[in-house]
This record gives sequence, C-alpha cells and structure tokens, in this order.
Amino acid sequence: MSNDGVSTDRIFDDEEAWAGASDKVLVHAAAIGEQDAFEAIVVRYGPQLLRYATTLLNDHGAAEEVVQDTLVAAWKSISDFRFQSSLRTWLFGITAHKVIDQQRRRTATPSEDWVLDRPAEASSVDPAARATNAGFMEDLGLALGELPYKQRACWLLREVEGMSHEEIGQVMALSNGAVRGNLQRARATLSVRMARWR
Repeated sequence: MSNDGVSTDRIFDDEEAWAGASDKVLVHAAAIGEQDAFEAIVVRYGPQLLRYATTLLNDHGAAEEVVQDTLVAAWKSISDFRFQSSLRTWLFGITAHKVIDQQRRRTATPSEDWVLDRPAEASSVDPAARATNAGFMEDLGLALGELPYKQRACWLLREVEGMSHEEIGQVMALSNGAVRGNLQRARATLSVRMARWR
C-alpha cells in the first residue's frame, strides 16, 4: 500500500484490467517498475499527445519523436510524480517542453489536415457538404499554422483537448491571464481568417 492509500501490491494479470485502472493506480504500479501499467498510460494518453504535437509541429514524424521522448522522460520520472496536477496535464507539460525543443531545431509549416479531421462521415452525407467541410478544415489548418506558437498551443489545448485555463497554464507554464490573452488573440485571428466560413 502506498502513502496515498493506493494498493500497488496487486499486479494485474491482463491488459483489460490495466486499461480500466485509475491513473493513480497506474502511476503507482509504473513507479515500482510495472511496465504493463505504463503501457496502459501510453495507450490512454499517447494518441492525444501525438495529435497535440503533430498540430504544433506540422510534421507527423517529428511529432512521433517528440511523443517518444516525452514517454521516455515520463517513464524515467514517474516515481517523482505526486499528482499536483492530473497525469494528463503532467504528460502534456512534458510534451510542450519537448515541442519547444524540437521547434528550436526547425521551422513550423501549416498544420496537416488529418489532425483536425472528424470521424468518417456516413456515406449518405451530401458530397457538396463533404467538400465544404474539407475546405473549412484545410483553411483552419492553414490559419492555425500562421498563429504564434503560444496562441496555437493554447487554442489546441482548449478547443481540441478540452483543458481548463488552469490546466493549460500548468502545461504551458503560463498564468491564467496569459492563457486567456493567448486564447483571445488566437480566437480573434482565427475569426478574421475564417470569416468567409460564417
């Protein structure tokens, strides 16, 4: 039993049990070296981290490298994690730092369309509507690619990942006021840039 009252004595035998475990149980198990618990964390949060990194870097290969670096760093320091934020926020914070490191080595390009794609639409959807949606998503990707890094990161964390201002502040190491300011500027720029779609 850990100090937080979470039992880490019981090691799960199958992946389904790990998949249903709470973040707290997974962290405590991973901290004592249970690799399957950490793999469950990767399955739970890896796709979100990859989507975020890909949209910021506009390069799927570089984003995969960033997420891999994030997960290696998380594995190495998981025993130091104390739930002062959620596990998700902590992982996004590591990813944000790795993205900044990656950006120092390269220049950003417009967002890749697939990052903002919605799930596949039913075949009954009007082809004209599908073409319009594709045009909107392409314009949105280009507009996001033009935003300064902090504005784009804050917008993605809020609008795509659904994080609160406080969580975004933790990820980005910004005050709530700075988060609000970056979101307002991003929304204002996107509103102008996407005006033709209203």
